[in-house]
Amino acid sequence: MLFGDLWRREQLSLRDRSVITISALVMGGMTEQLPYHLRLALENGLQLEEIVEVITHLSFYVGWPRASSALEVAKDVIGKNK
Repeated sequence: MLFGDLWRREQLSLRDRSVITISALVMGGMTEQLPYHLRLALENGLQLEEIVEVITHLSFYVGWPRASSALEVAKDVIGKNK
C-alpha cells in the first residue's frame, strides 16, 4: 500500500514526496533507510546538489549530528551513482 497507493496520489509530485521522505528520515535519524530513498529521489528528479542542500538545510532544525550522519550516507550513495 505504501509505495502503491500513497506514492501515487496526485496531490504531490514524486519529487516532492522524496524531499518529504528524506526530511523525515533525517529528522528521525533513520540513516539505514536513506540509501534506498536517496536513490529513489534521484529517479524522481532531484539533483545531487539539491539532496545535499536539503540535508544541509535540515541541520539547523534537526541537529548537526543527524544531518552529518545523513550527509555521510548521501556521500556514499552519490559516489555509487556517478
